[in-house]
Amino acid sequence: MTLRTALLPLCLLAALPSVAMAQRGLEARDLATLPRVSSPVLSADGGRLVFAERTVDFAEDKASSALYLRDLRTRDMAPPKRLTPEGWNVNSPAFSPDGATVYFLSAKSGSQQLYAIPTAGGEPRQLTGFALDVGSYKLSPDGTRIAFSAETFAECADASEGVFACTQARLDAREKDKASGVVYEQLFVRHWDTWKDGRRSRLYAAELPAAGGEPVAAAVALSGSLDGDIPSKPFGGAEDYAWAPDGASVVASVKVAGREEPWSTNFDLYRMNADGSGAPVNLTKANPAWDAGPVFSADGGTLFYRAMQRPGFESDRFAVMAMDLASSETREIAPDWDRSPSSLEVGADGNALYAAAQDTGEYPLFRIDIDSGEVTKLVGDGTVSSYALAGETLMFARNSMRSGDVLYTATPDAQHPRQITPTAEERLPDVAFGEYEQFTFRGAGNDTVHGYVVKPWNYEEGGKYPVAFLIHGGPQGSFGNGWSYRWNPQTYAGQGYAVVMIDFHGSTGYGQDFTDSISGDWGGKPLEDLQKGWAAAQREYAFLDGDRACALGASYGGYMINWIAGNWNEPWQCLVNHDGVFDTRSMGYVTEELWFTEWENGGPVYENMAAYEKFNPVRHVDQWRVPMLVVQGEKDYRVPVDQGLMAFTALQRRGIESKLLYFPDENHWVLKPNNSVLWHETVNSWLEQHLAR
Repeated sequence: MTLRTALLPLCLLAALPSVAMAQRGLEARDLATLPRVSSPVLSADGGRLVFAERTVDFAEDKASSALYLRDLRTRDMAPPKRLTPEGWNVNSPAFSPDGATVYFLSAKSGSQQLYAIPTAGGEPRQLTGFALDVGSYKLSPDGTRIAFSAETFAECADASEGVFACTQARLDAREKDKASGVVYEQLFVRHWDTWKDGRRSRLYAAELPAAGGEPVAAAVALSGSLDGDIPSKPFGGAEDYAWAPDGASVVASVKVAGREEPWSTNFDLYRMNADGSGAPVNLTKANPAWDAGPVFSADGGTLFYRAMQRPGFESDRFAVMAMDLASSETREIAPDWDRSPSSLEVGADGNALYAAAQDTGEYPLFRIDIDSGEVTKLVGDGTVSSYALAGETLMFARNSMRSGDVLYTATPDAQHPRQITPTAEERLPDVAFGEYEQFTFRGAGNDTVHGYVVKPWNYEEGGKYPVAFLIHGGPQGSFGNGWSYRWNPQTYAGQGYAVVMIDFHGSTGYGQDFTDSISGDWGGKPLEDLQKGWAAAQREYAFLDGDRACALGASYGGYMINWIAGNWNEPWQCLVNHDGVFDTRSMGYVTEELWFTEWENGGPVYENMAAYEKFNPVRHVDQWRVPMLVVQGEKDYRVPVDQGLMAFTALQRRGIESKLLYFPDENHWVLKPNNSVLWHETVNSWLEQHLAR
C-alpha cells in the first residue's frame, strides 16, 4: 500500500466496493456496541503491539476489555490474537523491557491489582495484593518495580497496620456506621461525579515479586506529605508521572490541595526519590500556572513537559518546555507554534519530540525538532488519539467522522503506514456513513471561521434534507474531524438528517487568540459566528432545508441552546439542551471547579455580578417559544441538576412544548450502553416529531 493510498481522507473511502453493500445509516445501538480499541503500547524493540479492545454486553448493560497482541515482525494479514483469557476484564497494558511479558490491571481478584502474562501466551499471574485498588501504574525502566497510585487517607500514613489496611478499615467502618452525615470544612465538597470522602490519590512504589513469588503487599510512599491528587482527578492517569531513566526518582504533576484548590490551576512538577526518602522537590515553583506531562530524555539530563502561563485558565496554551535538570534552566522549544499539544513523546533518535494537537478542525500528530523548534505535521486526516515510538516503529491510533480509533504502524517519519485494526465501515458493512466537508466563512470581526457539513447517509443529488445544527461544548473545544461515542454527527446522518457544525470564536485549534476570544463574551461573538455560519452553510449547500432545522448542544452547547432560545429562536423548529447552563449566576456558586466560571466571568460572582448577568439566559426566558428537550444527569456536578430543572420549569411554566430526560445514574456524560441508546432514541424522536412533514 502506498503512502498516498494509506493516508487518503477516510471520507473518500465511500467509493470503495465494500460500502456498496450498505443498506442503512448508523444507529444508536451500533454506536453503543461497536468494539473500541484503546491503550496501544509497543515493545521496546518496536516489534510487538498490544492494545485493549472493549466490547459491550448490551443485555447486561456492561462493557469489558481484553488485550490483543500483534507481532509486527511478520507481514501476514492474520488479525491480532487475543492475549488475556476469556472472562477477564483488563486495562492499562505495558511491556516488560525485554518484551517477554505484558503487565495489566484487572479486578479479577475482587480489587484492581497488577497482573502479568507471557507475551507468548499463558495464564495471568497476580503481582500485587494490596488492600486497596491500584489506580494507575508505571513500570520502572529496569522492570523490577512499579510506581503506582492508590486512594488513601492522610491520617493513615503512619498507621501501624499500614496505610492501605488502615484506609480500608476506615472505609469498612463507614459502611457500618448508622449515621450518614459528613462534615466538610472546605471545598471541594464534590468533584465531577463523586462526593469527596477525605481520600487522595497518592503515589507509591513497590518491588515486583520474583518468579513464583507471592503478590507484593507492601509499598513505600513517594509523595510524602504532599496533599494533592496524583494522578490529578477526575481525568488524570499514568501520564501525570514518569520514571527517571536511572530509576532513582519519579517526577509527577501535582496540584497541592488547600483552600484555593477549586479556583487554582497551579499544577507543579515534583521530583520524588523512588526509595521514599527525603521530601519531594518542586521543579517548577517559578510558574504559577499548569505544568504537566513530564517526559525524560534518554540520558535523564533533560525533562520535557507542557506548561501554561496564566494562572486560573484551564484552556491556556500549553507551551512545550525543556528543563536542564542539572542547572534547572528552562526554555520553550517551539515558541512560534501557536498550538496546544495534549502529550509529548521523545523520538528514538533523541532529536525530536512527537506531539498531538488540535489544528484547524483536526487533531494531527506533529514532529518538533528539539534544537530548532521546527514543527512538521506527520499524520492528519482526522484525529490522532494516541501514539508511541519504539525502535523503528511509530504506532498511532486515528479516528475520524467515519470511524472510531483504528491502529496503524509506520516508520518514525510516518511513511509506509500499515493498518492493524478494522475501521467502523469494515465492522459494519451494511452501514453507510454520511460524506462530510469542511467549509469557511467570515464570522465575528470578519475573522475566518471554520465549520463542517455532513450529508445524510442516503443523500441523493438535488434532494432537500432537514438539519441537525450541533453546537459543541467546552466552550474551548471543537466539533471537528473526529469520532465521538456521545455526540456523533453520523448518528444524525444515519437518521436521514444533514448536519452542520460551527467552530465559533472560542474553539480550539485555531490559535490561542481565537480560543481566548470567548472569555467574557459567551453570548456575543460565538452567537454571531453561529448565525453567520448557518447562513453561509445554506448558501453553500443547497441540500440543507433551512425551514426544517433543530439546534442541539451539551454543556456550553446546552448553555448556547438556552441563550438561543431567548436571542435567536427564529430558524429553529426544536431545541435540545443537554446539561446546559441556565443561570450563569447560580452556576458560579454551584459548580465545583470554580476556576472555570471565575476566569470566564472575570472573578467570583460577588465581585463581578454584571459579567455573570450580561449573557445570562435566565434573563430572556420571556422570549422563549421553541419546543425544547432538556437532558440532565443527577451525578453531573460540573453543570449540576438544578440547571436542567430550572430550564424545564421555565418551559413548563410558560406553556412551551417540552420534555425532560433525566438520568439518576449519569454524570455530565451518558456512558452506560442502554442509557446511551435511550438518549439517542429520545433525541431522534424529538427531532422526528418536529422535522418530519
